[in-house]
Amino acid sequence: MHKSERLFQLVNLLKGRRLAITAKQLSERFDVSERTIYRDIESLQSSGLPIYGEAGVGYIIHDHPLPPMMFSLDELTALLLGSKMVSAWTDPTLSGHAKAAMEKIEAVLPTQLKQQSEQSPYLVASFNHGEQQQTFSALLREAINANYCVNLQYQDANDAQSVRIIEPLGMVYWGGKWTLVAHCQLRNDYREFRLDRMLDLSATTTPFVTSTRKNLEHYVALVRAKYAEQN
Repeated sequence: MHKSERLFQLVNLLKGRRLAITAKQLSERFDVSERTIYRDIESLQSSGLPIYGEAGVGYIIHDHPLPPMMFSLDELTALLLGSKMVSAWTDPTLSGHAKAAMEKIEAVLPTQLKQQSEQSPYLVASFNHGEQQQTFSALLREAINANYCVNLQYQDANDAQSVRIIEPLGMVYWGGKWTLVAHCQLRNDYREFRLDRMLDLSATTTPFVTSTRKNLEHYVALVRAKYAEQN
């Protein structure tokens, strides 16, 4: 964890407590030495944050002065709704980042705006996103970022099974189902694969190269052109 990230989380942790917390407890929480915590506290105090306490006794913060984020209720609803969707419908790693983002936003909200956000009429339910799909999602996200091919065993809508090597380009959420957009080496063309129909998936160390005619944006352009012709 970078120092800036640790300091931010340290402020949020102190702000949310009514009782002091010792440097030893903080060092265990952030997996750093007590000396590092002492230095972090000194840095925060020198920046003007009202942190009270001392070594061996503990620390607490009062009247946290960070300015509130300038979000309207509708903007806040949109941000938190998007984070909840990511949290519910992706892999555990990305879900964890979304939850951390929500905590950071909520930590600096004015009380009234926080209360209003808690009364949001939107509920995000997590259905049909089992452990296997989450595992596939995480593997595919890494392969897309690193431009590595994957081995795919797939079962289509007619229950026909196939094994192929694909070049993953991006994932699309169609309201209930995630679909992988990939370049299929077997067909030498774009293909879409639903995550819930994947039987097995494994990473390779074989890289692939995108081009102007083989990337997610090009695929989207082709789809838009196709639907424009039909209309």
